[in-house]
This record gives sequence, structure tokens and C-alpha cells, in this order.
Amino acid sequence: MDSRGKQFKSPFARPWMTETGAAAAASSTVGLKGIVAGGITGGIEICITFPTEYVKTQLQLDEKGGLGGGEKKYNGIVDCVKKTVRSHGFFGLYRGLSVLLYGSIPKSAVRFGAFEEFKKRSVDSKGNLAPYQRLLCGLGAGVCEAIFAVTPMETVKVKFINDQRSANPRFRGFFHGVSTIIKEQGIRGTYQGLTATVMKQGSNQAIRFYVMETLKDWWRGGDPTKPVPKYIVGAFGAFAGAASVFGNTPIDVVKTRMQGLEASKYNNTFDCFLKIWKNEGPSAFYKGTVPRLSRVCLDVAITFMIYDSFMEIFNKFWK
Repeated sequence: MDSRGKQFKSPFARPWMTETGAAAAASSTVGLKGIVAGGITGGIEICITFPTEYVKTQLQLDEKGGLGGGEKKYNGIVDCVKKTVRSHGFFGLYRGLSVLLYGSIPKSAVRFGAFEEFKKRSVDSKGNLAPYQRLLCGLGAGVCEAIFAVTPMETVKVKFINDQRSANPRFRGFFHGVSTIIKEQGIRGTYQGLTATVMKQGSNQAIRFYVMETLKDWWRGGDPTKPVPKYIVGAFGAFAGAASVFGNTPIDVVKTRMQGLEASKYNNTFDCFLKIWKNEGPSAFYKGTVPRLSRVCLDVAITFMIYDSFMEIFNKFWK
């Protein structure tokens, strides 16, 4: 303090010694909490919802003259479940789970960590996001997860499920399957359909986070500190999931085809889109919508409920 009683600030003061430094540290902690909470959430969620993902993928891959030629293998959701259980037992519905489990943890961690990072850079002085910022933060989160986690995970998952459909399955397990894919196709073999995946995940998360944040803001009446009951979060999540399904299922169908074992017959994502339209008609872009709708609504509802719960715990004990 100087002779006039004013606080003297040393020119050698470090950022972490100031209020600004403390705020920056707290801000970075928010992103880290999002990564950890998102990772835990992803692992729990996929174990609950995987069978619906399996059925959806099977129906999307089921086309006349597909792998091995001949007629379509399944007549619908129930028929797919029955034939899978009959041939491989109940746990046949969990074929490829290890692939998604290994990938869902980093996927969810990247998604929520990126969203929290984008969000903290975009909120106003009251902690609110403008509508267009909700959309952009969700889009950014989706693009990040597509590049760093979803594309390789989804490609391997689709190849595993597609392999089971062949007369003589080749993959004996996760590591054998991945090593075989990389040996035959290189790292690029795990990044098939990157463009379609970026489009899918970007639009997915843009829609979901926009709807979710908008509904939460409506419930709170503009007060970001007002808690939202978990059952309300679940209901909002289911609605956000449904919106994303109807908004981007065509992209999901193209992505699945681009990542299957017959992806070589398509020159690129746009060529895949044109061939599906020409050979199978517009309705083919909504194959697997019902199982995807049931999975995604449950998925998003569970995800946001679990994530919010862990963030509340972290905010209470992780200062």
C-alpha cells in the first residue's frame, strides 16, 4: 500500500495471483469437468441402448443384392431381433458392443468437453447463450467428436456388424478386427465416411444442444442458476433426440453405407447419395428410422440426465 493508502500492485504479479487468473482457472475446470462427466456418461449410456443401435445398423445395411447377393435378409425390426437371437443368442444383439464401448467414452468426453469450452466462450454476463450461439456450440461439439472419436469408432462398428452378415465371418474379436482392417486398408480404412460423419454429428449435436438449451432456458425463465428437475431433463432430451433423428437420418444412412464392407462401390459421399436415390428411392433414406428413433430418444434422455447429475456432483465436491 502506498503513502496515500492505495493498493500497490507489483509489476511481477503472476496471473494466478489475481482475480482474473482465478476466474481463468475456474473456467478451465468447467471444460475438464465436462470431459470427465461426458466420458462416464458415454460408457453407461451405450451399455443400456446398444441393442437398438445394432438393429438399426442391420436394417440400414439390408439391401437387395447386397453382400452375398440375393433377397433382403430381414422383414423388419422384430424379424431382425428374432433371427439374430436364433442364430447367435441374446448376446448376438450386443455384437460390436466392445467397439462402441471403447469409442463411446472418448466420444462423449469430446462432445461435452468441446460444448462446455465453446459455451463458456460464448455466454453473456448472465451466463445465457443466444439462440444462434446454442446452434454453433452444438455444431462445434459435433464436428470435434466426429473427427477425434466417432468416425473411426463407427467405421469399425459397421464393419463388425457387416462382417457378421457374411457367410463366413472373419473378425474374431475387437483387436483382431481392427488389426485386420488396418493391415488391409491402412488407417484410412478406419476413416471411411468422414465427410458424412462430420455432417451427421455436426447436425446431430447442433439440433440436440439447440433444442436442449432452448427448452432449459424456457423452463428457467432466463435464470441460468435455476435447477431443472431430472425427469424434465429426460423429457427435454427425448424431444431433442427425436428432432435430430428426423433432421438427419438420411445423412446417417449414407454414412452407414460409406462405412460398410461394400463401401468401395461408391466413389464418394455424394455418389453414395445419388446411387441410393436412383436404385432404392427416397424412402431408403429413412431406413431404420423407427429403431433409431427409439434408441436416440432413450439415448439422449439418459445421456443428459446422467451428465447433469455428474456435473451437479462435480460442482458440489470439485471446487
